[in-house]
Amino acid sequence: MLILAFLLLAFGAAFIYVRFCGFVIWKAALLFAGCFFALNLFYFVVVWVATWFINPSKPIARQNLLCRVGCLYVAYLLTGYGWVRTHVRGLEKLPEPGRFLLVCNHRSMFDPAVIVRKLGKFNISFVSKPSNMKIPIFGAMGYGAGYLPIDRENDRKALGTILTAVDYLKRGVCSIGIYPEGTRSKDGKLLPFHAGSFKIAQKANVPLVITSVSGTEKIRKNIFRRPTDVYLDILEVIPAEKVKAMSTTELAAYSSRLIGENLDKLPA
Repeated sequence: MLILAFLLLAFGAAFIYVRFCGFVIWKAALLFAGCFFALNLFYFVVVWVATWFINPSKPIARQNLLCRVGCLYVAYLLTGYGWVRTHVRGLEKLPEPGRFLLVCNHRSMFDPAVIVRKLGKFNISFVSKPSNMKIPIFGAMGYGAGYLPIDRENDRKALGTILTAVDYLKRGVCSIGIYPEGTRSKDGKLLPFHAGSFKIAQKANVPLVITSVSGTEKIRKNIFRRPTDVYLDILEVIPAEKVKAMSTTELAAYSSRLIGENLDKLPA
């Protein structure tokens, strides 16, 4: 992983300095930290240059590898510096190979980072609110990796996003993750699910992966103070043929009930 590679390179630079210039603890520590920071900065400059060739107004033909790795790297940084300990259950249920639509409850800005890090090999890109996709560098990087903005206030634009997500799934660009609540829950209680987002799985003819996350809402409060235990549960995978046979309203209600019941079992 990039973080480990950068740490090893920074350590190597500090070791070489100590070997030839003698050991001075503050100089070695400063060189190590400086090299690590410089390597991170260089990587994001490379990703930034790569985003020059991405047109956010058009669907991507294929996933940009630099952008994909960049999203994974950001997820590792956020969860690493956030001191997140994620407990994953039900991983064996995930369909492999093949694409799917993942639905999950939404409690924190850290939710996507937790999922992207722990389910990295499944290549999941999220449908997100438009403002997230406007963040300098990171918005374009996400778009290059297959992330999509959805404007729930504009039905026409929202439909366009749904159809693009369907296209990505059909072409195997990436799996898609959505938060049917549409926004973060402030008190941890489930908000009503938007049934329309379940059309993605139906139109793309892919399985629906129902997932719950708990504990991410505590990360900001605990950050730099103590570790936060996060619980990521893959609850059920509904096969594509069964997804087709159910209405979006039924899928939304079933997913909401399953997630709610699981959250009630978890520690507060």
